Amino acid sequence: MSVTEARRTDLSAFLRTRRERITPEMVDFAPGPRRRTPGLRREEVAQLAGVGVTWYTWLEQGRPINASTQVLDAISRTLRLDSAERLHLYRLAGHAEPVGQAPGHVTPEMQEILDRLGDMPACVANSRCDALAWNAAYATLWPELVNAPEGERNSLWHTCLNPDPTTRLLNRDQELARAVAVFRGAYSRHADDPCWQDFVRRLASESPDFARMWARQDVAEPGPREKAFKHVEMGELRFRTTSLTAVLEIRLIVYTPMDDHTRDAMRRLMENVTA
Repeated sequence: MSVTEARRTDLSAFLRTRRERITPEMVDFAPGPRRRTPGLRREEVAQLAGVGVTWYTWLEQGRPINASTQVLDAISRTLRLDSAERLHLYRLAGHAEPVGQAPGHVTPEMQEILDRLGDMPACVANSRCDALAWNAAYATLWPELVNAPEGERNSLWHTCLNPDPTTRLLNRDQELARAVAVFRGAYSRHADDPCWQDFVRRLASESPDFARMWARQDVAEPGPREKAFKHVEMGELRFRTTSLTAVLEIRLIVYTPMDDHTRDAMRRLMENVTA
């Protein structure tokens, strides 16, 4: 069985089990007599989702047909899929991550972990490099990023387009090239998403550096890095970054000081914040 055939088989089983758990009463249908299977009938799902009965039947049977994202969203609503199930449906149907999934959701527990890291800069980011949450130490180093408009609160955007940040990379070209390569690896999973397409379009038009590196087609996987920065007051700061996957494509990124000067600098910066 090919990968495509296996995915269609899984799609068939997934849709059937999700359909069977929705009772007629849950969607204001009369229970009716002589139902041979639990849950809704296929024609009822088709009616609620606004699609043809034959088409939905073929989709649930795993036949080689294409489903648009609009139809998948309608089916997701009808079957009351949660975010993980909706993402799974998109993948089984051969689509990229659904629009609106990328930004992610930061729980209070994630924010508490960030805050408890004290003078170790840390943030929660998605695979598009959007900073979703951060602690005070991170905000102290990169105030321009955390105070930017929501659509530009992005580390890749910030590195490409902020010419004079409070804390700048010392080896910018090499680190930016790797960041673009890691971003391309994530982009391949979201190439059909208009949000990702628009982000690449806007960044390439604004940053010749990004456009040049994007054209190289380099790809890399995220991983630990040793990075050197120049802070406007504290001078050179050296960190080792650690990236931990929290949920789906949401990562916790922690900057661990590599030397005494960096540790002391972070303590002094945080004293200024709390003073």
